[in-house]
Amino acid sequence: MPFGDLTVSEGKVVRWAKAVGDPVAAGELVAEIETDKAVVEIEAPCGGVLALIEEPAGSIVKMGERIGAVRTG
Repeated sequence: MPFGDLTVSEGKVVRWAKAVGDPVAAGELVAEIETDKAVVEIEAPCGGVLALIEEPAGSIVKMGERIGAVRTG
């Protein structure tokens, strides 16, 4: 999970903007992560379908941790 600020080591999943099975476009908002500094928007890395949510809203996640997956094709 890219936070953009290397001083931030973790954040809380505030909400998922998409549900499993929803189509997503590259760059589209899929989730929001709250850090001690800001709420960070997480965008889909590619177009496809949101196939997996590994960390539901309310979860504390580490920078770089996978929180979900987009299936292409």
